Amino acid sequence: MRVHASNWCLVTHTPRRPTPVLLLSGPSGSGKSSLAERTGLPVLRLDDFYKECDDPTLPLVAGSTDVDWDAPGSWDAAAAVAAIVELHDTGRTDVPVYDIPTSSRTGTAELDLGSAPAFVAEGVFAAEVVARCRELGVLADALCLRGRPSTTFRRRLLRDLREGRKSVAFLLRRGWRLMRAERGIVARQVSLGAHACAKREALSRIDAALATATSARAHHAPLAPAPEMPATPAPARQAP
Repeated sequence: MRVHASNWCLVTHTPRRPTPVLLLSGPSGSGKSSLAERTGLPVLRLDDFYKECDDPTLPLVAGSTDVDWDAPGSWDAAAAVAAIVELHDTGRTDVPVYDIPTSSRTGTAELDLGSAPAFVAEGVFAAEVVARCRELGVLADALCLRGRPSTTFRRRLLRDLREGRKSVAFLLRRGWRLMRAERGIVARQVSLGAHACAKREALSRIDAALATATSARAHHAPLAPAPEMPATPAPARQAP
C-alpha cells in the first residue's frame, strides 16, 4: 500500500518549562499566608506536611507534655521537598490535607500550577529546606517575614482562637513562648539561607524573581541560581 505523505503534518512536543519555588518563611503569625495569597501565584502550604499526633518522633516542649509544634522535628521535611521538586518538574503534585485542631491528615488534594511562572511554598519551616532546594536547582528566592513580636503575638492568637486550633490555655502558653523567642527564630531562619524583610521588600523581591523566571521561560534558558545568603545569622531588627 502506498502512503500519501502529503497528508501528514509535523507535530512537535514542546517540553514543559520548570517552575521555580519562592520559599516564604517567618514566625507563626507573621503574615505569610496573606502575603502568599497577595502574590496571585499558586501556593503550596507547607504546614500541611506536619506529622500526625500519633507519630512517636514528635518533639515535646522542655519540661512539659505539650507537643512542640514549633520544632522542625514536628514536620516532614523530606515529603515537603519531594512535593516542591515534583511541582518544579511537572507542574502538579498531590499534597496532604492537614487538620490542625486534630493534628491529623484528613486526605489529599491535587495542586496544579497551570501556566504560572513560579509558585510560593509558605510555612514556618520553609527555611529548613532552603539549602536543599538551592542544591536541587529549584529555588527562585527564599524570604523570612519579620516584624514586631508583639504584633505577631496578637495576630497569631486571634487567628488561632478564631480557627479553634488548640485549647485557649495551650495557645496562650505557646504564644508567650514564641513572642519571647521570635528574634531568635528569625535569626535561625536567616542562618538557614532566608532573607529577612518586611512585606513591602518581600513583594519587591518576589516581583524581581518572577521577572527573572518569566524571562528564562521566554528565552528557554535555565533559571539563574537564587542568591545565597551569608552563613552567619543577621541581627534581627529591634522593635521600638
